Amino acid sequence: MEQTINFEVLDQAIKDYGNEEKALIAILQRAQEHYRYLPREIFPYLAEKLDIPEARIYGVATFYENFSLERKGKYVVKVCDGTACHVRKSIPILEALRKELGLSEAKKTTDDYMFTVETVSCLGACSSAPAVMVNDEIYPTMTPDTAVALINEIKEKEANA
Repeated sequence: MEQTINFEVLDQAIKDYGNEEKALIAILQRAQEHYRYLPREIFPYLAEKLDIPEARIYGVATFYENFSLERKGKYVVKVCDGTACHVRKSIPILEALRKELGLSEAKKTTDDYMFTVETVSCLGACSSAPAVMVNDEIYPTMTPDTAVALINEIKEKEANA
């Protein structure tokens, strides 16, 4: 499933934040919000528009952990594996999600780009561990069964959309 790169999103970000190097992070954040990752095609485009070397843009994009160069699914599922979540059995949740979606440690995104499953060091929801985040919503006190049920609920919602 090929994704079309809409450079109008970048043009609007440049218009909003300016065409100077100091605006680069904000522009990359806007691009990632839109595409859910930073497509390689945007680097030469931004280099030309901002008059910054492409290598500099790539350097910023790879330095910050929040940026991703890999395409992600519509639903990014983050399984917390911080200390509180880990001791309360977050790994079986991760394994159940991977099994349900046909994913692995190496393959993080479903072929239809509907789901991406990742681990994170902390979601800041230690008191309700183990926690899972789907896009921007945190789901507390998860189990393998409730995590799989959540995925199936999302699948059903998408099928009826």
